[in-house]
Amino acid sequence: MALDDRRQSVTDERLSAMVVPDVGCTAEARQAALGRVRSLGLPQGRDEYWKFTRPDTLVQPDAPAASIFKDDETPVFDSFDRLKIVFVDGVFAPDLSDDLSLEGVEIDRLEDVCCTDDHWAEELYGTLEAAGQTPVARPLAALNTAYAGDGVTIRVTGKPSKPISLIYTHEAEDSDVFLHHVIRVESGAEATILENGPAAARFNKCMEIDIADTGILHHIRAQGRDHQRRAVTHMFARLGRESVFKSFTLTANGVLTRNECVIELTGDDALAHVAGACVGDGDFHHDDTVFVTHDAVNCESRQVFKKVLRNGATGVFQGKILVKEGAQKTDGYQISQSLLLDDDSQFLAKPELEIYADDVVCSHGSTSGAIDEDGMFYLRARGVPKPIATDLLTLAFLAEAVEEIENEDLRDEINTRLQSWLERRRG
Repeated sequence: MALDDRRQSVTDERLSAMVVPDVGCTAEARQAALGRVRSLGLPQGRDEYWKFTRPDTLVQPDAPAASIFKDDETPVFDSFDRLKIVFVDGVFAPDLSDDLSLEGVEIDRLEDVCCTDDHWAEELYGTLEAAGQTPVARPLAALNTAYAGDGVTIRVTGKPSKPISLIYTHEAEDSDVFLHHVIRVESGAEATILENGPAAARFNKCMEIDIADTGILHHIRAQGRDHQRRAVTHMFARLGRESVFKSFTLTANGVLTRNECVIELTGDDALAHVAGACVGDGDFHHDDTVFVTHDAVNCESRQVFKKVLRNGATGVFQGKILVKEGAQKTDGYQISQSLLLDDDSQFLAKPELEIYADDVVCSHGSTSGAIDEDGMFYLRARGVPKPIATDLLTLAFLAEAVEEIENEDLRDEINTRLQSWLERRRG
């Protein structure tokens, strides 16, 4: 079907300013992705899954400028022993990164995949993204597959002794970055992936995650604190039998952030948890869009998203659980809640269930409200100043999402960052 004139014009204008990288063995996947972009067209505000978030600045040819944010706070995860992989404005920085050798894991730059005969990532690149285009089109993810200039491939074969940390730094006010990571967790293997940093003035990132039977992957991400940045991120995860995928995202600041997560449970007894805690102030728009497909027996999924909004900030949650025919004994849980600290902020939610099996337990809920008056009265009656009481109740509100982080030390780190954000706003 032909695109309408507006969508065709926007798509042509964006693509005319870009060049598909010449990267050998991924060339076929990139051309297929480019074909998807041309067929789907770039998103418009009247699209069903974009009606709450304006895509204009994500699809225009030039990235809106974002000034570099400087602060004296220690970068998140800095106190942890980890293997650091650093990208500066979307380009791998070997002088800032650690040696990529670590027991139980194989790490390569995306551009090096084509220099290795029969590299495992060659067949996976773009595969999960392409599958994730149905039933909901995700053209910005296809755009990433076509044009990503850098990224890493990570194959987990054992149990690495420390997390793998992807660090994104931002030095150019007009940087427009595409990064694409491919992760494969082999049977019985287990790893933790950390991500942090603002990355660019405009950031488009795609992560394809394939978890084999009994594999386990933990993913913890911190987005911020450059307020003027814009980002759209995509995670596509496929889970095998008895595998586990747990992902948590902390977002603080950012004028526009959209995080898309597409998970498919294809093996029996798989477990997928995806959670997020977001705190926004003023000119802040944050969108979590999640699609979980149950296509196997006795699988569990959880979506837990909490947003704290003030001074006119906007939060969005679009979450769906699809239970296919035959996916019996599914346990699907979805909750999205916002805490509005003033009358100017807003929370827009679209929770969905689509179920074609009869032996399932699925639930979803979405609420929006102010600080709990009974809790505030209790704390104030015991001499706690109102600003501190507000922070305590806010942290309590976010706790269910943060508790999804399995590692206690990482959970404490996230709580510390949330508390610091609240204290700065209190000042």
